[in-house]
Amino acid sequence: MISDGIFDAALGLTRHWCAIRSVKGDDEALARQANDICGWLKTELGATIVSAISPRGRQPVIHGRIDVGAQTTVILYNMYDVMPATSQGWSVDPFAGGIMDLPEIGKSFVARGAENNKGPLAGMLLAVKALADAGELRVNVEILIDGEEESGSRAMRDYLADDACPVRQSVAAIFPSFCEYGGGPPRVYLGFSGIAKGEVRVEGGEWGGPKAAIHSSNAPWIANPASRLVEALSLTGTPPTGELGRIGIDPEAADIIATLAAAFDPAAELQFRKTERFSLDGDGRSLLEHVLATASFNISSLETMPLAADGVIPYGARAGFELRVPPTLDPADFLADYRNALRTTSGAVLNVADSYPGHRFSADAPGVAPLLKSYDKTALAAPQVWPWAIGAAPAYAFARHAKSFLLAGAGRGGNAHGIDEFMTLEGYRRFIESIALWLDLVADEADAP
Repeated sequence: MISDGIFDAALGLTRHWCAIRSVKGDDEALARQANDICGWLKTELGATIVSAISPRGRQPVIHGRIDVGAQTTVILYNMYDVMPATSQGWSVDPFAGGIMDLPEIGKSFVARGAENNKGPLAGMLLAVKALADAGELRVNVEILIDGEEESGSRAMRDYLADDACPVRQSVAAIFPSFCEYGGGPPRVYLGFSGIAKGEVRVEGGEWGGPKAAIHSSNAPWIANPASRLVEALSLTGTPPTGELGRIGIDPEAADIIATLAAAFDPAAELQFRKTERFSLDGDGRSLLEHVLATASFNISSLETMPLAADGVIPYGARAGFELRVPPTLDPADFLADYRNALRTTSGAVLNVADSYPGHRFSADAPGVAPLLKSYDKTALAAPQVWPWAIGAAPAYAFARHAKSFLLAGAGRGGNAHGIDEFMTLEGYRRFIESIALWLDLVADEADAP
């Protein structure tokens, strides 16, 4: 069991780090957060800082190391950047935080970063400290902390891809997080989807369209950039979900989905997703197969320039997008097809901010069985095993250094990126215990004949 002292220290560290406004784009605050983490790793955990550089002006990639002379090494990955937040709508100042009794949820710490991912980061590190201080840490630990997870993890991916990368070969890597989504059974993901992010933009110019907003009475003879943007968006993805295509479900994935479907609750999933119905009909198994196998082009924002104008032809328009694909597909291939299709649409420009493929591991990969056992001892319900996540993470980059990369951890949080982001206090204790247990159990797995 995790002691009250460890729990209190983790909660205090979470509160301290959530007060640092390390939001995407605030370089000063991100640097302050990185320095604070490095200081804690050295003074409180006794870790060696292998690297904390800022490659090509990007946010520091923190690489710490704890070497106990074990035969087995694992990677713990986490992040220190968060999404922006204002106080509007929040029950507490998002960057001060506070403990609240949330209806139907319970006593929780509320702050930006509580769930995603400063709470898990602090809990992960205190789990390691609890074992190390007791002389019970039986694996070497490579600690990798990302300052650009919310914008694609480019610096971390470059660090891991470098032929001279000092990360030691590891039996398994985990991304500690609260995996009791919506208060349901904890989830185990055996892989992650790939993603591309960017924008489609149209501005007035040689193709037509004004270079400044003009009166809408000119619509009969002046082209509208917003209309051209709609035309450009119609060239990829099938409404209403932006579907691009599907992969076949292989036998191992089919078996996992069949088991998952037996306990899957579509109504609970809709409630968690704050939605009234799915975009297709079907039972739990067909819904799971569809969401896991489908590549999609999601339009996340639509804007005209100037914003919120009335009675004008705008001088420009843009759409932000995320292109998500299951493992075995590369979003770069879909982007190439789309770029080629846009050649027939004068004025439309495709700007890609980042792109990387998905990756999956087998159900018997190292680290999986210890994770399931840690849930048996700490979680409130039997875990759900998913063949891969519909969300993206740079698992492919870790595959060069570890035999698995898993999202891991008991505990409940919620409202990531939203108002009143939270982690439950009861769940936070379970989370810390689950990570400490995994570290111990993975040592047993490695020692087994």
